[in-house]
Amino acid sequence: MKTPNRHMLRWQIAIKEYRGNMTIVHKDGNIHKNADGLSRWRLPNNIDNPAYVPEEASPQIPIEGISVTDLNTTFFEEVRSSYTQDKNCSSLCQLLTKYCKDNSLIHALD
Repeated sequence: MKTPNRHMLRWQIAIKEYRGNMTIVHKDGNIHKNADGLSRWRLPNNIDNPAYVPEEASPQIPIEGISVTDLNTTFFEEVRSSYTQDKNCSSLCQLLTKYCKDNSLIHALD
């Protein structure tokens, strides 16, 4: 038998204990016109359903390790001085200094 779909898998699990006592014969859809509605009824996708498929949640990626790099203070001084030399950053710093009410942010720009 090819790989069963969810519905076939559900039935295989449900009748597994009776397998030695019965024979299962496939009937083509044209021949099997007397199927009852309950055998076609969809089951909810919950933990009680043997063919339960968990909903795909956002994948969680575990942190395998943390890398810490210690940069010397000259690097930070170069970054700080480059703010004043860059045209866009210096105009942004001036606007923040003029209009920002948070003093801690203004002092962080120095």
